[in-house]
Amino acid sequence: MNSPRPESPLTETAETVLERRYYLKDSEGRILENWESLCRRVAQAVAKVDAGLPDADDLAERFFTMIHSLDFLPNSPCLMNAGTDLGQLSACFVLPVEDSMDGIFTSIRHGALVHKTGGGTGYSFSRLRPKNSAVQSTQGVASGPLSFAAVFDAATETIKQGGKRRGANMGVLRVDHPDILAFICAKEDQNRFTNFNFSVAITDAFMKAVHNNEDYNLINPSTQQIMDTLPARQVFDTIVERAWRNGEPGVLFIDAANRDNSTPQLGDFEATNPCGEQWLLPYESCNLGSINLSRYVLGGKVDSKRLAATVRLAVRFLDNVIDCNRFPIPEIAAMTQKTRKIGLGIMGLHDMLIQLQLPYSSQEGREAAAEVMAFIRKEAEQASIELAELKGPFPAYDAQYNHYPARRNAALTSIQPTGTVSMIADCASGCEPYFSIVMIKQVMDGDRLLLANKLFEQIAQKEGFYSAELMEKVAASGTVVGHTEIPEQWQEIFRTAQDINPEAHIRMQGALQRNGVDSSISKTINLPASASEEDVRNAYLLGYKLGCKGLTVYRDGSRDNQVLNMGAGTKGKSAMVSTDGLVREKALLPDVLSAKRYRLKDVNQETIYLIVCFDEEENPMEVFAKFPFDNRVDLKDKSTMWTTTCRLVSLALRYQIPMGEIIKQLDRSSGHRLDLPAQLSRLLKSFMAGTHHGFASSCPECSGRLVFEEGCETCHDCGYTKCS
Repeated sequence: MNSPRPESPLTETAETVLERRYYLKDSEGRILENWESLCRRVAQAVAKVDAGLPDADDLAERFFTMIHSLDFLPNSPCLMNAGTDLGQLSACFVLPVEDSMDGIFTSIRHGALVHKTGGGTGYSFSRLRPKNSAVQSTQGVASGPLSFAAVFDAATETIKQGGKRRGANMGVLRVDHPDILAFICAKEDQNRFTNFNFSVAITDAFMKAVHNNEDYNLINPSTQQIMDTLPARQVFDTIVERAWRNGEPGVLFIDAANRDNSTPQLGDFEATNPCGEQWLLPYESCNLGSINLSRYVLGGKVDSKRLAATVRLAVRFLDNVIDCNRFPIPEIAAMTQKTRKIGLGIMGLHDMLIQLQLPYSSQEGREAAAEVMAFIRKEAEQASIELAELKGPFPAYDAQYNHYPARRNAALTSIQPTGTVSMIADCASGCEPYFSIVMIKQVMDGDRLLLANKLFEQIAQKEGFYSAELMEKVAASGTVVGHTEIPEQWQEIFRTAQDINPEAHIRMQGALQRNGVDSSISKTINLPASASEEDVRNAYLLGYKLGCKGLTVYRDGSRDNQVLNMGAGTKGKSAMVSTDGLVREKALLPDVLSAKRYRLKDVNQETIYLIVCFDEEENPMEVFAKFPFDNRVDLKDKSTMWTTTCRLVSLALRYQIPMGEIIKQLDRSSGHRLDLPAQLSRLLKSFMAGTHHGFASSCPECSGRLVFEEGCETCHDCGYTKCS
């Protein structure tokens, strides 16, 4: 008799994400799977590794139950590719970049193969000789790390991973490399290196020089000779200033990472994967999965017995993934098998704390989070030790370097981004707090849909402060803080990422790192738009002090658009005008308005600038188009079309035509997501939603809002993420 079909635990949003990105499709794009069959495909493929072992009879069913119930989810490549012909299940890789033409272009080729199969790559450019240094073989001079990073970027742009997962890279340069200042400022133009996150590998010696206000040495990596010295504080201040402006470069504390390197005999860490949570040796990969902590609170306490069982089964699953994986190149297969690193992480941490009635930003919240992470790490190690007894330890295990019993995996825990898988699980991503509690989603024909956090809605109804009006107010303000209808206890517990001060973000990251994370943590330190460079500086200093292995800061609104503060004015009204039987007022605008400039590409990849002017309530009132190609005869008609359309939209805005009506007409006129009507529609939708994030912070796939969390831009509507 067949067992009853398990009921799907998925939300409508989760189904949308799965249909767009995960379910297998036929050649005509028809969906061939549902959640149950996907989970069975993955569970059976990974369980096959243990066929014949005495405890393997029900392993596939146990894997299936764990995944289907959303207790644990593996990373996206595993969900997409397990049990398919592709069979590449790893999310992240680090590839070496040797100081030779052969080495550089071998790495580019290997990176292309990784991206083709859905992985992200980390590269350290620190071995490359600096710009203008001598090249003996050609009697010429070197072009430097940045010139080659541009070639890596172009190669990634070409691959784009077939639409399921786009290419993503981490570019790393040591702070003592002679080209470090150019690297720090390389992404000042945000149209360059668009397929890279850049991070500076910061040493203890550099941080000591910063503290003592001393100079430090720049070392030529090809000769190991000192080429120059720089004031450490000046370099540190430059990193701070650039991060304050647009969030890059990030910082990686490379000596802290290498102190926890469990196989130092194989080499030192040089780089991480694209989001920074996985330190890997050259040619290593890591297989990631996350436990959904939102499902482990019972009676106001963490259900440690059930959590322990899931941790142990998840370690078994991730270890099996290594053996059923089809790696993109033999060098990665060999190195991964040698160290057998896994990255068991978490998601739904904020959900867990909400259920425990602990504010994320409180000392009690940090202690609870650290205690759970330490418990996960302890259970994972015990599971790995038992697996070593059953199957043997990782081949590179050496008691001389490893002060722990022989185990199956050289590394066990990290906290990775879970943008799309946490949408499937309907929980907060990774170790991040929620980005919003009530959101407005634009749907067809300009309609609005309120999406409330399930826990907030449940508690508001139980505690008696729920109302539709309150949900509207929370959505409009973007925060639960300051609404007198909400008791202060719940205001504190439901603080979102931007309601939490940077120090609390960093202290949470430090507490998790110290108490249960082998590798590192992908987390964004959110700063308000008003934050100063000193705030960024203090964030980096505190992160280093607390033992973090890397840090990403993001100041709200600092990426992708340029605010032109041109003064304020008073909006007036013209005489009454009658159109279509309706009486409307045409706004009289002052001589000076504030504005934002957006840079975008049209369907032919021509650069176009749109300038949007706002009244004092930040309502868009005028739209202008500017073109670098104004003098090109062949594009004169296009320029005229854009200008005319912008004038008509501006007129509609000044006559206060409902925004939904303007959007509806633009959508009807649009033939391509990058043509003018579509671009203007996306922008106006963002203003209707109160996001004010414009073009560059709109999802390129569904026009939803991109938010910056876990070190990456992610769309909470469709699951798109810029980093993977």
